[in-house]
Amino acid sequence: MHLYRNWFLASRPWSFSMTAISVGVGSAMGAIDGPFFWFPFLLALASAVMLHAGTNLINDYYDVGSGVDTVESATAQYRPHPLVEGRLPAEQVKWAAYALFAMAAVIGIYLVATRGQAIFWIGLAGLVAGLTYTAPPLRYKYVALGELSVFLMWGPLMVEGSYYVQRQVLSPKAFWVSLPFGLLVALVLLANNIRDIELDQSRRIHTLATVLGKRRGLTAYLLLMALAYVGIIALAGFLTPWLLIILTSLPLAFRLFRQMAREVPMDADARTAQLDTAFGLLLVAALIMEGILR
Repeated sequence: MHLYRNWFLASRPWSFSMTAISVGVGSAMGAIDGPFFWFPFLLALASAVMLHAGTNLINDYYDVGSGVDTVESATAQYRPHPLVEGRLPAEQVKWAAYALFAMAAVIGIYLVATRGQAIFWIGLAGLVAGLTYTAPPLRYKYVALGELSVFLMWGPLMVEGSYYVQRQVLSPKAFWVSLPFGLLVALVLLANNIRDIELDQSRRIHTLATVLGKRRGLTAYLLLMALAYVGIIALAGFLTPWLLIILTSLPLAFRLFRQMAREVPMDADARTAQLDTAFGLLLVAALIMEGILR
């Protein structure tokens, strides 16, 4: 039982809500424009979650192997980290990640064959991004490209891919809807990196936060958060006024930023993810209401 628990925790299942929301947003947009297909939706969701889980495992494998993650790291202080704690063999974690990537690819190949060619390119981009996030030779997270990648993956690519699974075309509206949520997912990583500025600088790791510094990093955090909400207000004007229900999450956003401005907490990324989840669930709900009541 403990072994299964360790693997479950190592995959960071609490982060899968972001993937489920991105797939849900794209699928709900597709349902507004036509009939909803449950089986392709479930396959797309399963493939995206497997890709996310594989990315989490391979990220931890290389971070632990290179000494970025240790028992003293902030990440290991507030959440379970079975690899750092020595409760899982490193090589098994690596091969488990590859197995998850392979299973996601198999589902992706089926979706390419049954739903269309664009899935291949979107899936390939996700696979390459997941594999090279902290793995050599690219390790692009550590050359200040992590936030950009997260924004693109959980924003336009995942939302457009999910829409395409439903409608077999890409959608300008789905693209615009994907941007606010993609920004908030990127803020999770930015919050993590603001917290870790001193540690990353000591290890010569370059992130957006180390490039900007703490003060400008927090300014960027606030501006991107505000931009996400401004984007929703703009979208409500031409897509559906139901999107305005997302503004009910603003008190959570205000509390979060006040906390970040006062003192960046150990679990800054987890707190930002809570805002992400509230924002994203309201976004999905707004799109479902539009599809039902239009």
